[in-house]
Amino acid sequence: MTRFTIRSLVAFAAVAFAALAVLQPATAQIDPQADASATTTRVSGKEFSFKLSAKSIARPGTIAFRFKNVGHIVHNFHIKGKGTPDLQPGRTAKLSVRFTHKGRYRYLCTEPGHAAAGMRGVFTVR
Repeated sequence: MTRFTIRSLVAFAAVAFAALAVLQPATAQIDPQADASATTTRVSGKEFSFKLSAKSIARPGTIAFRFKNVGHIVHNFHIKGKGTPDLQPGRTAKLSVRFTHKGRYRYLCTEPGHAAAGMRGVFTVR
């Protein structure tokens, strides 16, 4: 093979690999066995804050947090020892969490420095 053909094949392989990376599903399902009756709370995260559609629930139960990274860098959402994977901008993940007791539960982004910069808060179970 000529040098030109090898370079062409390498370039083609690089483009094909990049295209496959872009075609990943937009939603990552964290808990496929999630309770179908779970209440859904929408969460959006960006530099450097979270916005929740509800910051509390009236009684213990299962909450499905639907987290969307609306920022420009990687973020995640963690609460009660569970969390989403690190998400690229525009990506979404669903995280189901069962709250068995009343209380205040801290949530945060675990990317280095993000919680300190403001990506944290408290979710209340009444």
